[in-house]
Amino acid sequence: MSLLAEKDVKYLEELFGKELENKVKLIFFHDDDCEYCELEGQLLDEVQALSDKILVERYHKDSEKGREYNVEFAPALIITLEDGKDRGVRFYGVPSGHEFGTLIQDIVLFGKNAKPQLSQETIDKLNQLDKPVKISVFVTPTCPYCPKAALTAHNMALASDKVTAEVVEAGEFFDLSDQFGVSSVPHIAINRDPEKFFIGAYPEPQFLQQVLDLSE
Repeated sequence: MSLLAEKDVKYLEELFGKELENKVKLIFFHDDDCEYCELEGQLLDEVQALSDKILVERYHKDSEKGREYNVEFAPALIITLEDGKDRGVRFYGVPSGHEFGTLIQDIVLFGKNAKPQLSQETIDKLNQLDKPVKISVFVTPTCPYCPKAALTAHNMALASDKVTAEVVEAGEFFDLSDQFGVSSVPHIAINRDPEKFFIGAYPEPQFLQQVLDLSE
């Protein structure tokens, strides 16, 4: 049974046909005991079928490729251009519900030369970072505000090679969510420190300031 409705397939085929200028690679990592990997694999098959500019590669989490990309959990999805260069944009968990929209916007973003959709002021400040910053955005499929936070974080990863932005499906990773005290979403943790976080889909300037302040 198809996961994508017929009307969505038609819309996405037209969208990708119009917007994708470059090939986009979706690198999917699975695990032997992964409850949601089969579902995500099917979803990616259906997305790949929408455009010849979408490539999907599959690897075990514990493979050499998994170590190359520092994959910690499964299912994991890393979005790159055809060259496979890690630009710090990743999902842990199935990008479903509202987060499917995040995945689609990421694909379009990469398909247009992977240039961050941020103000020049934000880009300049991110380029001044002198140490790595990891942004972990905890989301749920039913959260209408989460895609804004997720996309802001992913754009920041595109803007700076010092930033990695991971979107984590809170319901699939209960232990991690519990460790970080996630009770509402979007919950944004900085550098995997449970004490350094903020909650909400902040506008870009405030989001950036939180990231900069909490990463010090």
